[in-house]
Amino acid sequence: MQLTKFNQRSPYALNSRVHHHHPSFDKTQLQGWQCMHKEAEIPHTAWEAEEKRCLEMGLQGADSIEDKSIPTFARGELPHYAGINTFMKAPYIENVNDVKKYDAAVMGVPFDGGTTYRPGARFGPQGIRRISALYTPYNYEIGVDLREQMTLCDIGDVFTIPSNIEKAFDQISKATAHVFASGAMPIILGGDHSIGYPTLRGIASQTDKTIGIIHFDRHADIQEKDLDERMHTTPWFHATNLPNVPATNLVQIGIGGWQVPRQAVKEARKRNTTIITMRDVEQLGLDKVAEMALEMAWHKADAVYLSFDIDCMDAGFVPGTGWPEPGGFLPREVLYMLGLIAKEGLCGMEVVEVSPPYDTSDITSLMATRVIVDVLGTMTAHGKIGEHKKIIRGWSA
Repeated sequence: MQLTKFNQRSPYALNSRVHHHHPSFDKTQLQGWQCMHKEAEIPHTAWEAEEKRCLEMGLQGADSIEDKSIPTFARGELPHYAGINTFMKAPYIENVNDVKKYDAAVMGVPFDGGTTYRPGARFGPQGIRRISALYTPYNYEIGVDLREQMTLCDIGDVFTIPSNIEKAFDQISKATAHVFASGAMPIILGGDHSIGYPTLRGIASQTDKTIGIIHFDRHADIQEKDLDERMHTTPWFHATNLPNVPATNLVQIGIGGWQVPRQAVKEARKRNTTIITMRDVEQLGLDKVAEMALEMAWHKADAVYLSFDIDCMDAGFVPGTGWPEPGGFLPREVLYMLGLIAKEGLCGMEVVEVSPPYDTSDITSLMATRVIVDVLGTMTAHGKIGEHKKIIRGWSA
């Protein structure tokens, strides 16, 4: 009897009708509702072609298999846990001259000869490719399907020279120049951050136009030398010596902590670059910082290159990196900022300093994958895929 009486009085009784939502709420205002209906506008033709190709190349599945789209041998995207991993199970382009047929090309740069403390980033491309199999090409919130709305390939890895930094740099520059000149946008899987210089050198060699740089990191990476060589702390000193990559168009976001060498600070001051700290981000907000970064990187520039060092994020989220630093970005913060930056277009991008030997459950490699697909998805949604072609020297559609 007491229980019945309690239920009758309690607002949480089983039969009570307490409504906490606003009575005039319109669910069509929800992003979830809008994305659900936007999906209907995306075609399925590329997926259907992929299913057909997999059946032709992998044999029709056993008679007991009810889903007749399943082949006997794993081909293409499915199943995610099987097959030979390329990035996002994109087609592997064995003949590098075929890269011109694609909008964007993933290329690995397995080089960590510029590392000054914890090596292992040479295994970054393998780690990123392995966990990238977890993802599908469709993003609900952005409202794009990369398979249907752009073409992506994996061109494999650059043959780097582990014992010679300068020869490795020459290889990286030649490879990046080849991809960029073909019209495909280079998507580079590092590797330590020393590769930022040769990758940008490769792109800059194929255009007369001015290139700005947006660089996410906890470290400034702009001193001239480290341990008497051009290491992963030096890429922007040398990149901004290129004639069409002015230092004033270099914007570094997330810098701070106890690992910013004073040599780099002096050089940044001398060259009048822009450093935005995590405290700046906290005080100004994500939208304002992105607006400032775009304004400065694009000032009198014709294109912008994105360099994303995975250690710009708080060390708790990315343990698999050579130089972790607490106090960086949260994942959702950095992904939001990347969306704001990518919607203006990019001529190339790199994700560096993923070091799988220090990783935990592939979460650092997974974050690197997410950075890349979010950038590609945003560029696709805003019609920026392929826009970089107009700055290629001698390019004609």
